[in-house]
Amino acid sequence: MSHPHLHFERCGEQQEIAIIRLARNAKRNALSDALVLALRDLFDKLPAGVRAAVLDGEGEHFCAGLDLSELKERDAAGGLYHSRMWHSVMERVQYGPVPVIAALHGAVVGGGLELACACHIRVADETTYFALPESSRGIFVGGGGAVRIPRLIGTARMVDMMLTGRVYNAHEGERIGFASYLVPKGDALAKALELAQKVAKNGALTNYAITHVLPRIAEAPGDQGFMSESMMAGITQSAPEAKEFMRAFLEGRAAKVRGGSTIG
Repeated sequence: MSHPHLHFERCGEQQEIAIIRLARNAKRNALSDALVLALRDLFDKLPAGVRAAVLDGEGEHFCAGLDLSELKERDAAGGLYHSRMWHSVMERVQYGPVPVIAALHGAVVGGGLELACACHIRVADETTYFALPESSRGIFVGGGGAVRIPRLIGTARMVDMMLTGRVYNAHEGERIGFASYLVPKGDALAKALELAQKVAKNGALTNYAITHVLPRIAEAPGDQGFMSESMMAGITQSAPEAKEFMRAFLEGRAAKVRGGSTIG
């Protein structure tokens, strides 16, 4: 994968963390179609050994959304196909090979918010703001936001955002569910990397079950959800990694949870 506006690097003791950075600082990291497709290719081809990813934005903003300079007249079919292309990319993020933590700062707007909501964990610093300005452009969300955003904040709040142009600041966004963590200005990447290192230590099959199966269980009828849960419980505990984790716990070599913290 090579794209001038998408940077990739690895870190961690075993290079187990991927850092994926939108690098269109002059455009507030707005998403061109070429950049969106580069994201798809990258998530399709993450190197072996990567166990968690952090998605970041270069400069003062995470992502200001769709690159409006590319917005052109399309007939209904063209608009449909373009939206479905975006859907395929967001699917790669949400249902890709590893958990993804978004490091948010500055603008998280429009398509940038749709991208952030496809990630599994979101860390916002105090400069972050969230908005959906599509209605003022005479368009509608097309990157999966109509499905993912209401699941985070509720349909009524999304309707309000789209009808009125309401902007949520970082504190409000954390309160209503856009972000799981709120940190001081400039600390989002460091916190996201800290979380990625914890996530990478989990069993790979358990992480896969959490990111791929749990969302589907949550949407399934109760009896189907219970059955899927039981099947995943059986499958994950049979993995060699899980057996080693259990041996370490029983032999006193594993961390214990006390008072809301994990300590040795």
